[in-house]
Amino acid sequence: MARKARVKYAQFPAGRRVLAISDIHGSLPFFQGVLAAAHYTPEDVLVLVGDLVEKGPDSLGLLRAVMELAGRNRVYCLRGNCDNLVWEFAQGEGDPQAPFFQNYLKVWWERSLLIQMGRAAGLDPGGPEDLPALRRAIRAHFAPELEFLAAMPEILVTPHYLFVHGGVDDEERLEEMDAWRCMKNDDFLSQNRTFRRWCVVGHWPVTLYRPHIPSAAPLLLEERHIASIDGGCSLKVDGQLNALELPMTPGGAFAWYAYDGLPTAVALDRQEPSADSVNVRWGRNVLEVLERGERLSLCRHLETGRELEVLNEYLYVRDGVTRCEDSTDYRLEIAPGDTVSVVRALPDRALVKKKGVTGWYFGRLDEKR
Repeated sequence: MARKARVKYAQFPAGRRVLAISDIHGSLPFFQGVLAAAHYTPEDVLVLVGDLVEKGPDSLGLLRAVMELAGRNRVYCLRGNCDNLVWEFAQGEGDPQAPFFQNYLKVWWERSLLIQMGRAAGLDPGGPEDLPALRRAIRAHFAPELEFLAAMPEILVTPHYLFVHGGVDDEERLEEMDAWRCMKNDDFLSQNRTFRRWCVVGHWPVTLYRPHIPSAAPLLLEERHIASIDGGCSLKVDGQLNALELPMTPGGAFAWYAYDGLPTAVALDRQEPSADSVNVRWGRNVLEVLERGERLSLCRHLETGRELEVLNEYLYVRDGVTRCEDSTDYRLEIAPGDTVSVVRALPDRALVKKKGVTGWYFGRLDEKR
């Protein structure tokens, strides 16, 4: 039977800064990096908007770090769909060898909290046949971690904000919401919802909403009161973890900070931005390879008909269809002295990021910084 969403109501202390972070996905260095970028202090209020774990290199380390932080500072943790699958597996809600868990772990094996927990408990699962033993080991050795996951509500409400990982359908009937739909609500911004409070969500990387320019910066829809903040941490080659700073007074301006873990360089030459570009995104990334090159291949994006050069390492074949990781032909606007993150450096150009936006740069870079 479908479970109803759990709603927590809170009042943030006056005069204290509030930071919202979503979709850490088991990346402890990114979490530490964005807290440092935001100059986080114990006086700040921290809201983690779901998907703390799974699909990242160290979900167990990240979970324990958050637990330790929540034990001494004011931290609110919401449940995302990835946090939920760990809880469901451990609690025995469904066969541990059911197709969902088998297929999920087949893809994410080394980057799953379930496997990381099993190995920390001294069990090295060899495959799906070992999942019942994995469940027993997790339940026997990780009671504090499971209790922490169990306590996470799906929705946090304050007088001026509503935080939820995936999204909600009706701001006024939150207790009637299906919990799963709150956690996994794909393409939420396309549902034309508008809110009285600001609704802060994650789950859907913001670059998926942008058809022309790939940007991982938080997407703030002022007229609809929606802030979408998932920067693609752990899931995108150029992904970042965002921290959204809420206005100290209602109606004020938002600020944001980010960490992407990439090397930085200083641009030496000016470059004007592209007037027309395409952002080839997950789920809309079927290509036809027209001409193979040493590092780049000329491809046609079948959805738009656009031709663009794609990094060979970004190309892959699934079910007989050629696809790519998120790719673009956008040329960033660059001024001499700009500091950029370097995603990939080629002999004649570099794929770089500036203020969360990814694009190509054909000028010189000083890579000493």
